[in-house]
Amino acid sequence: MTAVPTGGPAGDGVTAVLAVVRAGALTTVQDLGRPGYAHLGVPRSGALDLPALRRANGLVGNPAGAAVLETTLMGCAFRLPEGGLVAVTGAAAEVTVAGVPVSRDVAVNVPPGGLVEIGRATAGVRSYVAVAGGIAVAPVLGSRSTDTLSGLGPPRLRNGDLLPLGQPGSADPAAAGEDVAGPDVTWAASAADRLPSPPGAPVAETDAGSSGPASDFDGVIVLPVRLGPRDAWFTPEAVETLLTTAYTISPNSNRVGARLAGAALARAVAGELPSEGVVLGAVQVPADGQPLIFLADHPTTGGYPVIAVVTDVTALAQARPGSTVRFHGPQR
Repeated sequence: MTAVPTGGPAGDGVTAVLAVVRAGALTTVQDLGRPGYAHLGVPRSGALDLPALRRANGLVGNPAGAAVLETTLMGCAFRLPEGGLVAVTGAAAEVTVAGVPVSRDVAVNVPPGGLVEIGRATAGVRSYVAVAGGIAVAPVLGSRSTDTLSGLGPPRLRNGDLLPLGQPGSADPAAAGEDVAGPDVTWAASAADRLPSPPGAPVAETDAGSSGPASDFDGVIVLPVRLGPRDAWFTPEAVETLLTTAYTISPNSNRVGARLAGAALARAVAGELPSEGVVLGAVQVPADGQPLIFLADHPTTGGYPVIAVVTDVTALAQARPGSTVRFHGPQR
């Protein structure tokens, strides 16, 4: 990592920095991820709530897949020494700019040195914070996403980190799926770069045309699934249980997978499989019979049988521990 000076250009396409004041429980840089590399053992990674990522970028005029911050439950806080335009989408949380409460799902002007604070999530789990120009850390395999399992991409944010920002309104090659790996933009971290206090002036809110309202996180989460490829390894009663029984989200869930608690699924076939490829949304059943749904940072192979595959895992991005989950098969 190379230090990026504050207050001025740091490289091609980098015009400013974001200074992390409070990193939160788990805040990472995320974009559309790295699809197409599973055969090399590289998972897709990327934002768990892709609609929220795209909405935040649209509000500040970024390409839909530009890199943003993804916070987890506890939010984060940062300053923009040069000022800028930000938008927060996803989980419900209090947002302030220079001490003034502002709305989510709108673009907000931040004065130079202004402190942006995203509070604890009161509904949902993950907030998405877009800054005009996008987070311009060095891409790896065409993506700037942090992969928490493999370690690809920038590390999770820490207090005092400085993140380079791109030029507002510029194209983002990574968002277009191009291989943009190169030395021109860098990830930088410093433990001694707290910035001056915000001026305290009121901020202006600019409605940049939201692509949709914030998600509704209440109620039972219904996940569409297709059975297989190893549903025959389970008893017919276990398959029926999967499709008719409610499960709850375990606190042991993360970006790798959503662990569920509920009725155990009994096997019809003893023994273990040779490791085989697994995909986003695979419902793997470990030895204890409790299903696990693979999310963006999932491993690309696994040895436990996959009873079904969830065809859209978006809702799980905002599912809090204890949330109720039901599966909906094509025959239901």
